[in-house]
Amino acid sequence: MLTTSPISPSWLKYLHKEFTQPYMQNLQKFLQCENQQYVVYPEDKLRFHALNICPIENTKIVIIGQDPYHGKNQAHGLAFSVQQGVKIPPSLRNIYKEIESSLHITMSQNGDLSNWAKQGVLLINATLSVRHATPQSHAKKGWQKFTDCIIHTVNDKCDHIIFMLWGKPAQQKLNLINTKKHLVLQAPHPSPLSAYRGFFGCNHFKLANQYLQKHQKTPINWQV
Repeated sequence: MLTTSPISPSWLKYLHKEFTQPYMQNLQKFLQCENQQYVVYPEDKLRFHALNICPIENTKIVIIGQDPYHGKNQAHGLAFSVQQGVKIPPSLRNIYKEIESSLHITMSQNGDLSNWAKQGVLLINATLSVRHATPQSHAKKGWQKFTDCIIHTVNDKCDHIIFMLWGKPAQQKLNLINTKKHLVLQAPHPSPLSAYRGFFGCNHFKLANQYLQKHQKTPINWQV
């Protein structure tokens, strides 16, 4: 279930040992049972899409989400992103509002963030699967240990990475990051419940591009 899902050699050389660990084998058994009883998102082939579309050597920014969208045709393996043609969810709508406000650009009605990922934005959820209509249903099943390993790998193997930590669950990853080596930007989650507490006006997208330019890296074109 997990080992047959495609994962790029770029990441696999650092993560392959995780697939032999007991927690990952237990996670695989859990997912097999879930797939037999429920609809699970995203589909298996897209489970590691964030890693496959953004190789570690291209990574510039890490944005950490919680778990995939749990509605039909939404999740496709990238945090906060939805498939083309799907209505933009509220949190992503607020992300677009912050980009428009801070960078003075107009965002499209497309919620597919693949273009960000191709430029080096790793859009990784802490949990990489979810049961239909049941948010957090696959949390605490092993995924978080695996995604912690991803964050640790980026922290260790890359230089001058920007980590955007929105909301308390993402900010719990702070202890995995060397803040002297990388830039950490923290804000409330862009959800309508918390965006007005400091996500709006955080200027993370502008600050990220300034940091990239400072370190001789190509800034991100945030327009989708």
